[in-house]
Amino acid sequence: MSQIPAKRPFQIDGRKLIAFTVVAIMSAIVLGLYGWSVPPAAAREGKAACAGMRPAATNPRLGELPAKTPAPDFSVTGHDGRQLKLSDLRGKVVLLNFWASWCGVCKSEKPSLEEMTRELSGDDFTVVTLASDKEWTAVREALPKGSPFEVYLDPPAGDDNLGQIATAWGIKAVPESFVIDREGRIRYYFINKRDWHSDVAETCLRTVIDE
Repeated sequence: MSQIPAKRPFQIDGRKLIAFTVVAIMSAIVLGLYGWSVPPAAAREGKAACAGMRPAATNPRLGELPAKTPAPDFSVTGHDGRQLKLSDLRGKVVLLNFWASWCGVCKSEKPSLEEMTRELSGDDFTVVTLASDKEWTAVREALPKGSPFEVYLDPPAGDDNLGQIATAWGIKAVPESFVIDREGRIRYYFINKRDWHSDVAETCLRTVIDE
């Protein structure tokens, strides 16, 4: 009658254990290096995108930029009577766009601004536009119905063409735009129109939003 061989006690191969440990350590190091390198790489990409949009270095009223200059506060009223203070938007990234209904370049910029607003606007980001106009009729005619960004009137004083807020912000001609971070500081200042729906523009904006 044959005998059933006795089972050998479970043994761990020392060489296999060492090899497994080395592989696990190397994997952890690789993952750690990847996690460390990705945020700086994304930040570099965002800064490069913003630089590619050619922000202005100075402003007649606000001085050297970018220097995280505090954005001057203002109060405006919408067509529905709702009031807004810029400081009410603290905690959000704001794209502040100065324009006018009589400005052809401004109107040509609006389609890309609309597309970008639809894609990015939310709890962390909003677009506010100030029109250097004396009454709402011309503003309504200049914008297509259902514009996703907020529109407010910035009436000029006397015979001036530019609104009083635009003048206080050092605007010399429209369109001009400012990117303002969550703490209410100016991060970027753009003279003339931009393609706001371009990959470069949205990458730049997302970098500030994701900080």
